[in-house]
Amino acid sequence: MDTPHNFRASRICAFALTGVATLFGQAQPDQTAPTVFKVNAVAKSTKAINYRHRSGSTEIDFTGTAIMPKAKGHARVDSRSGAISIDANFREVGAASQFGAEYLTYVLWAVSPEGRPKNLGEILLDGGKGSLRVTTDLQVFGLIVTAEPYFSVTQPSDVIIMENEVRADTLGKFEIIDAKYELLQRGQYEKLANVLQLRPDPAVPIELYEARNAMQIAQSSGAGKYASDVFQKAQTTLQQAESYLNQKQRRPAIMIARETAQTAEDARVIAVKRLEEEALDREREAAAAREAEAKRQAEDEQRRRAQAEEQRKAEEARRSQAEAAKAAADAARATAETQRLQAELAAAKEAAERAKAEAAQAQAAALAETARRDAEKAQSAAAEAERLRQQAEREKQQLRAQLLQQLNAVLETKDTDRGLVVTMADVLFDSGQYTLRPAAREKLAKLSGIVIAHSGLKLAAEGHTDSTGGPEFNQKLSVKRAESVVEYLGGQGLSRDSLTASGFGDTRPIAGNNTAAGRQQNRRVELIVSGEVIGTAIGSGTVK
Repeated sequence: MDTPHNFRASRICAFALTGVATLFGQAQPDQTAPTVFKVNAVAKSTKAINYRHRSGSTEIDFTGTAIMPKAKGHARVDSRSGAISIDANFREVGAASQFGAEYLTYVLWAVSPEGRPKNLGEILLDGGKGSLRVTTDLQVFGLIVTAEPYFSVTQPSDVIIMENEVRADTLGKFEIIDAKYELLQRGQYEKLANVLQLRPDPAVPIELYEARNAMQIAQSSGAGKYASDVFQKAQTTLQQAESYLNQKQRRPAIMIARETAQTAEDARVIAVKRLEEEALDREREAAAAREAEAKRQAEDEQRRRAQAEEQRKAEEARRSQAEAAKAAADAARATAETQRLQAELAAAKEAAERAKAEAAQAQAAALAETARRDAEKAQSAAAEAERLRQQAEREKQQLRAQLLQQLNAVLETKDTDRGLVVTMADVLFDSGQYTLRPAAREKLAKLSGIVIAHSGLKLAAEGHTDSTGGPEFNQKLSVKRAESVVEYLGGQGLSRDSLTASGFGDTRPIAGNNTAAGRQQNRRVELIVSGEVIGTAIGSGTVK
């Protein structure tokens, strides 16, 4: 379960921005089908400082990275009510174009411990020197400088030329945190096919080159299709800037070019968001189709099972009729034998007195034979009853093994004294929530089809959590997750009388709560499948 961040000294915070970001491809003549590239993001860490609220000012330095080791900088950071101001100066900074024709300027970034980058502004150079005075609403952040294709980008590239450095006099006042963030890999912009074929013309302001870069990147990101209004506005302003430049009006050309770069970046961000929304919609539709297919397969399996059950019952009825007919024939034979003996006895009585001893002996022999046959019949009936009992027990064991195999194909299932225990990991729920994810519904749809095919089964849903969070919250979350599972199974056609839900919070861990892996194992919902048809009634056995 998620808990609030507690920033302490030397704590390492790992972060991920959005999982897959859309970047730029070669612009096509048909803007309805833009070429789209996927970003390969790389992780990076730097020092983030906690500038305590209204704590006054402090000094930090900037040091060059391996790609520009001579670059240096200094900043004064003032923490005051409402915002934190940064007065930064830089020197010995080379031209951005040395890293590729696509890089035209430098941007100062503030990176939060969660890995969220924030564009603080463009650093304009004059003879390798530059300065920037900005404010930020962040309190804990690290500062980096990157080379970029235009000033209004919203995610930093990995061409980092400088990072903030904690001074000796800062260590006694502030907490130091390792912040990790993600960058656009160097070379992603090169996919624009030589971008601008840049040969800088001193007569053309660098801002106009940035605007052209921003327009190509936005167009290659699909902005012409997914953010047409904003992209058209950027096209209009770019034409105005080009017109001002042709009229030798440099200042308005620079102003309109900067507006173009910002508007083009807005169009690109909108296009990226809408492309991601389209991808999510397609995934939702695919999940719904999979769920429907799983339900159809479950219904087919249920019909097949029903037909097999009818055939089994018909075969049992046939065997019962044959056994009854055999018993009737045996009884008829016994009756005939008795009648024959009675006839012989009557004949013996009619005989002369001389045959009394022989008749008595014959009668005794007949009675002994009848007793012997009766004993044999009783023994045969007992043996048949034992055979039927053993057959029923084997059928239960076979059904139990079959269910274990089928359920294991859907979710991890173990055979225990309590029954078949199906484990649903917490990844099938949203973090800290009890809403079933599409993948969870798909698996439960398959599971319900298997269970419905066998009458007499019962399911008990038991929710469990790790020890993170309070006992009351954990108890409620475990109950809600178990109830969500039972509610969904009931909607799939399972009898409500065969379903129960309960929660145990963090009282029954199966692993240690002192590691992330252990806690993940403890966050689960277990489905206990039981019933007389598989030899285990719900509630029997020992809880493990």
